[in-house]
Amino acid sequence: MRVPYSWLSEYCDPGIPAEKLAVRLAMTGTEVERVTTTGPLSATGFVVGKVRSVEPHPDADRLRVCTVDTGDAEGARTIVCGAPNVAAGQIVPVVKPGARMPGGMKIKKTKLRGVGSNGMILSETELGIGEDSDGILVLAEGDDSVLTAGQPLSAVLPLAEPVLELEITSNRVDCLGVHGVAREVHAITGAPLGPDPWAEDARADGDGDASDYASVDVQVPDLCPRFTARVFTEVTIGPSPPWLKARLMTAGQRPINNVVDITNYVMLLTAQPLHAFDLDRVPDGELIVRTATESEKMTTLDDIERTFDTDTVLVCDRNGPSGIAGVMGGQVSEVSDATTSVLLEVATWNGPNILRTSRNLSLRSEASGRFEKQLHPDLTMRAQRIASRLLVELCGASLVPGTIDEAVEPPEPLEIELREERLEGLLGISIDQGAQVEYLERLGFEVKAGDGTLTATTPPDRHYDVTREADLIEEVARVHGLEKHLPATLPNTAGQVGGLSRDQRLRRRAEDLVRDLGFDEIVGWSFTDAGLFDRLRIADQAAAAIRVSNPLSEEGEILRTTLLGSLLDAGRRNVARGAGRVALFESGRVYLREGEPGAGALGGSFPGHIPPPNLEPHHLGALALGPIAPASWRGDSQPADFFALKGVVEALGDGLGVEVATEAGSEPFLHPGRSARVLVAGQDAGWIGEIHPLVCREYNLDGAAGFEIRLGQLVAASTVTDEDYEDVTTFPALQQDLAIVVDDDVTAEQVRVAVRAGGGDLLRDAAVFDLYRGEQLGEGRKSVALRLEFRAPDRTLTDEEVSGLREKISAELGSIGGALRE
Repeated sequence: MRVPYSWLSEYCDPGIPAEKLAVRLAMTGTEVERVTTTGPLSATGFVVGKVRSVEPHPDADRLRVCTVDTGDAEGARTIVCGAPNVAAGQIVPVVKPGARMPGGMKIKKTKLRGVGSNGMILSETELGIGEDSDGILVLAEGDDSVLTAGQPLSAVLPLAEPVLELEITSNRVDCLGVHGVAREVHAITGAPLGPDPWAEDARADGDGDASDYASVDVQVPDLCPRFTARVFTEVTIGPSPPWLKARLMTAGQRPINNVVDITNYVMLLTAQPLHAFDLDRVPDGELIVRTATESEKMTTLDDIERTFDTDTVLVCDRNGPSGIAGVMGGQVSEVSDATTSVLLEVATWNGPNILRTSRNLSLRSEASGRFEKQLHPDLTMRAQRIASRLLVELCGASLVPGTIDEAVEPPEPLEIELREERLEGLLGISIDQGAQVEYLERLGFEVKAGDGTLTATTPPDRHYDVTREADLIEEVARVHGLEKHLPATLPNTAGQVGGLSRDQRLRRRAEDLVRDLGFDEIVGWSFTDAGLFDRLRIADQAAAAIRVSNPLSEEGEILRTTLLGSLLDAGRRNVARGAGRVALFESGRVYLREGEPGAGALGGSFPGHIPPPNLEPHHLGALALGPIAPASWRGDSQPADFFALKGVVEALGDGLGVEVATEAGSEPFLHPGRSARVLVAGQDAGWIGEIHPLVCREYNLDGAAGFEIRLGQLVAASTVTDEDYEDVTTFPALQQDLAIVVDDDVTAEQVRVAVRAGGGDLLRDAAVFDLYRGEQLGEGRKSVALRLEFRAPDRTLTDEEVSGLREKISAELGSIGGALRE
């Protein structure tokens, strides 16, 4: 939003430079991107001049020698001008030698074909206030003009004009109008606010009544809460006066003609868009507001034929569409040089519908940018009054009495209570109730003060923004001064101890386990495209996905329901760049319309409780292309397959103390016969398998295997408790080898368990390294050799201490029928 400083000051003059006002606006919630200057950087040397005489140039057919009065003591100056429209008696803009043009060129005295020229008469383009470069700009004509020769041009036109470029947040639609910004300046600076520009209406002196010329039929009142229309006759189409052109150009709008310029001017002033129809091109003046039929078409003002769906609202005449409601008008009833009667529409539209239409048509306009934020119906008549006065004044129009007004019941004004204790509780400071009332009244609220409580009635232009007590507190706080008055305090953490919850610790443990098994972690997008379902051969599941209402692109129009898509995308990207080993995993949320069983952060539950469905469950997925780990780790370089990934899942279960199993089952994106369902504690928890060749072809992969598990179920079933850690000792270990003779039916693990039980705390490890059978052992007997490692945390062990432990180990072996081999 570009706000010319002179236009803003017309309604509220803060009395400070634009740069200082920009800082104050930014500190109170209205971001100022930059302050720029339009036109010349200095208005010095630009004056009003009166052309006294015009003579042909003696040596150039297209040049004229003009005598121009610029109020100088030495008299009129001679200026050579090539404009075809220059004539005696005109009041014109003149730049004197020494001044600099908007482009930086310095004006000098010069000679043109032998005749001296002392200055320059300017056109709209040269001043930067319009696009007409065919001739000079004529400010007025005749001696009855109120302009005087030598008067500073900046008093007539905005020269060296500061412009505030604002970044307006979506809730502050009122600040998309200059008057709304002026009210904001009034609130934060206390500078006086001038009278409302819509307070006075135009005098209706036309013939008949508006209903004699036009009618409006609103067939979709839920999408068009209010539609107002006025009729103007005897309209003269022509260029707008210089001040209006300059104001529009400075605000970023291109002047077109007086009628269109008035609608743009009023929109920029009030934030309420308007549209003008050539009434003679609307059959019988009948307008119909309806939704489009499927594939209905219309050519808009930008000369593009557009096709509509059945949700698009159109303004139509009896022959078909004449405008897209709230977005852009059509060519069929466009105002032209031949227009003599105008139907002025000011309406209110359903904001979400306008946003959807604008997005679907890839067509944004100044009007749609305001309507999509939802305007209040009361704003329509404000715009009608201002536009009516300007049409009568600048176009010579006659306003026909009466206003066509089709409206549903308007929303009731909001009355919101503000309690002093609530304000102090949220802000941490106390603000005098008198100051609260003053701040809110400056912002346009009607306020009634009580004992410790005040009641504020929200004005129409803030109806959809300020809806609760916290909003009122925010308004009071920002006007009061957030940067200067709010205390800087730290949160009260008394009695609170930071740390991870059990679910968080187990989730990190699971991620670490997969990482330690050779996988690299990725973080994929939560958004994906609708084509993912076709690529994964699960098109029947597309309807269950959650669609984003306003996606930034087609690639992010739905929320993902599986991690496999982002894993395959990352795998394809790595393979395309020459990676020979790709093993990836992701731990993240998916988004489901129906949800999965389980509640809580990770979807877990507890005995006896039936939790609600988890709509955002946390999943753990992995994908491998080629070997999971380098050949130097594994001793081979075989590509990952179903069994390799099954080993990863089983290792994950072991690390979490969870019983993980598999059973027959598959998914459309998995290879038939090389896939299975993953069971956690007997319940289905995900899938595992090799990716289907047709899916691999979609991603230009030769093959892949992967799994995806509901991490919440793993965590809920985990038997892992809080872990204890001990310092690594600096004392050396004492190692001994034992050979133990047992029966053939005794397993090596049984032997190891018995040895550990006899060795006690000092026996830190017992590893089997040999197995022997022979005649000297006897029939049905075997010898199992173990390497024992003894270590104490506080001393170096002696042989005598370990010998005593050997006796205990020997005694423990007797329980399984074993004995030490001599």
